[in-house]
Amino acid sequence: AAVCGPKSNEEQTLQLARRTAGVGRAHVGRAVLLAALLVLLSVVLVANTADAQVKGQAGPDSDCFGDDFARRIEACTALIDTPGVGPADLAQAYSARALAYSVKGKYDLAIPDYDISLRIDPNSAVALNNRAWAYYKLGQPERGAADVERALSMMPDSPHALDTRAHIRQSRGDVRGALRDYENAMRFGGEHIIKLYQCGLQAQALYSGEIDGLYTSDMRKALETCVATTGCDPLPPDEECQRVTS
Repeated sequence: AAVCGPKSNEEQTLQLARRTAGVGRAHVGRAVLLAALLVLLSVVLVANTADAQVKGQAGPDSDCFGDDFARRIEACTALIDTPGVGPADLAQAYSARALAYSVKGKYDLAIPDYDISLRIDPNSAVALNNRAWAYYKLGQPERGAADVERALSMMPDSPHALDTRAHIRQSRGDVRGALRDYENAMRFGGEHIIKLYQCGLQAQALYSGEIDGLYTSDMRKALETCVATTGCDPLPPDEECQRVTS
């Protein structure tokens, strides 16, 4: 993710995927990593599902992983409705459409798509994390707890999955567990994740230091206060920090 205002882990996942693959698109609002997986999935999908693509013609799958999320929903829907699409590609299309719904805040539509994707591919760590985040955003964090634990069993170094679990633990009142997960998210996500939290903590008026990607004692105090405060989110609510985190 290259922008400081994620609204969802899913968005961060998508952004980091592009960044890891060298595509370099800033996110629209949230995380996660291993997201190179998402890019890999899109490459496989483009390579396998359309002879028209091979001939240089545009197909519906070309937008199913694009940056325009409204077009993504349409393109993934067209791909899902295409006869003969293989199960792996179908799982990816449902997951990609779910991500687009999540980016637009339509978590109630995202979850059924993640359900279908995970019925086809139950071992997709990215889809598991993203469904857990969608449940969290819907105010049902307990329903996402098992998903994020499974995701972390497959990708234990994912800062976005760690962030998801941190949010769920914070919602339970598990201050120590949440703080540990936030710190591990910064450990594995590095400067980018730290800057995201610095932006979010500034927005909460808990941190007044520089947005420099350094985990200082002042930032830790701010994070501790946030984690112990009901309704406080260390992630920024919008893209106000785009310039400094790009």
